[in-house]
Amino acid sequence: MSATADSYARTGRSTPTRHRERASYDREVVHAILDEGFLCHLGFVRDGAPVVLPTLYVRMGERIYLHGSTGSRPLREAGQDERGLPVCLTVTHLDGLVLARSAFHHSLNYRSVVVHGAACQVTSEEELTAAVDALVDNVVPGRAADSRPADAKELAATAVLRIDLAEVSAKVRSGGPNDDAGDLDLPYWSGVVPVSPAYGIPVPAEDLSPDIALPGYLAAR
Repeated sequence: MSATADSYARTGRSTPTRHRERASYDREVVHAILDEGFLCHLGFVRDGAPVVLPTLYVRMGERIYLHGSTGSRPLREAGQDERGLPVCLTVTHLDGLVLARSAFHHSLNYRSVVVHGAACQVTSEEELTAAVDALVDNVVPGRAADSRPADAKELAATAVLRIDLAEVSAKVRSGGPNDDAGDLDLPYWSGVVPVSPAYGIPVPAEDLSPDIALPGYLAAR
């Protein structure tokens, strides 16, 4: 399947081997899953062995930007090759624990996105500044404008990777357990335990002036 204005191209790497009916290449579905989170896992090969690192991300149009340090080896490698570093990026939201009558049919309700591509280091100061601000706002909307911007020294110590959204797929599991017909009369509870993220009450820094009130964008979380 070729890419269209509404969907991503389906490739061998982006087609799951199990439960293909749960896969989606719809751009709106992919974007919605990506936009709901800010923590991803980045996989790549280093010295012939697989490595997976958690890091912050943000989607800006048809690109993903990842935060890192200039001291990070994969980021250095991505900056040394104009073709970029081959990577696999994953984002997952857990929505529920699916408890079946049999241990075999226990499952999870989730929404996930997998991105295959090449990660390239951002070198333009303008693009780097925009990406850093977007990364901050993706974690706490409104925070970039309510904090001191990074100065030249801090920007120089900050590395940002860019991945184009081209080879992408989403996968979603929803609904209740898929119990076997022969298990329906067993005396075990079966159903779904919903799971959702929760934010606690903000705790001010010990050296924060009492004159500084809690920002509205935090009070609303």
